[in-house]
Amino acid sequence: MRPVTRSSSAKEIESQIEETAAKLNAAKAEIGKVVFGQNTVVDQTLMTLMAGGHVLLIGVPGLAKTLLVETIADVFGLSNARIQCTPDLMPADVTGSEVLEESADGKRSFRFIKGPVFTQFLMVDEINRASPRTQSALLQAMQEREVSVSGKAHALPAPFHVLATQNPIEQEGTYPLPEAQLDRFLMQVDVDYPDEDAERQVLLVTTSNKSTKPKAVLKDKDLLAIQSLVRDMPVGEKVADAILNIVRGARPGDDAADIVNQYVAWAPGPRASQAFMLAGRAKALLDGRPAASVDDIIELAEPILKHRMALSYQARADGVGLRDILEVLTGDL
Repeated sequence: MRPVTRSSSAKEIESQIEETAAKLNAAKAEIGKVVFGQNTVVDQTLMTLMAGGHVLLIGVPGLAKTLLVETIADVFGLSNARIQCTPDLMPADVTGSEVLEESADGKRSFRFIKGPVFTQFLMVDEINRASPRTQSALLQAMQEREVSVSGKAHALPAPFHVLATQNPIEQEGTYPLPEAQLDRFLMQVDVDYPDEDAERQVLLVTTSNKSTKPKAVLKDKDLLAIQSLVRDMPVGEKVADAILNIVRGARPGDDAADIVNQYVAWAPGPRASQAFMLAGRAKALLDGRPAASVDDIIELAEPILKHRMALSYQARADGVGLRDILEVLTGDL
């Protein structure tokens, strides 16, 4: 797949969209051989990667979150590493550290040993079981795609994506992620229980001696080309207006709706608008369409805003949830 440049014509972009959509459908088919009954989760995870972002997968243990991450890494042909978060995990266990070495002639020098973050596809399993200090070790990597150790910056490979799994915070031994880190995840994808047919398939396939290994359909350079194509796709004025209306409407103020002023404790920042813009294009590309629509933006509102907004205690007391607020924000679009 050749990369799209800013000088690419509309016809070339349209051709690239058709070619890319076919490859993405093939990738989805390979993922579906291993992960059953999670079509929405797979789609939203793929959109996040196509948009160049990071994804936070939330659900109780045993819902194939880890399997999903490993399968996508295989299908996209990316180098991958896994960090199992525990309360005693240290920042150096993530980023790496410098060690003092002595050469044969007796000279001593420091050498940097890279940590597991130096990969293209980093799975951070149960991220909220790590302490806040260790969680913060990922902040620079997720935003700047580099790690600073002892005053030296070390670039991460491209593409670089973090796919973190998180247990519900009500479970024992978990630490809530700080708002600054949550904002660095392009989407929060909730992984729910599979339906009966999918669970039956899981039951039969995973308890037999037969195992299915997904094939690599894409390569790292293909993913970079897809990310470039997403940024080249046009965005209509109505779509941009819809994004601004949703994000700015979610912020309490004189012009905000009563439900927002009454129940929103903290609201989304400009990264939410950027996430909408990229994810909307990625969704259109995944569907084989040349441009995002207002309906795409409405559909993506929950996974993009869920982790970027907090409701007040009054909202809980009155039984008001995020969906109630989103219905008001998207009602006139």
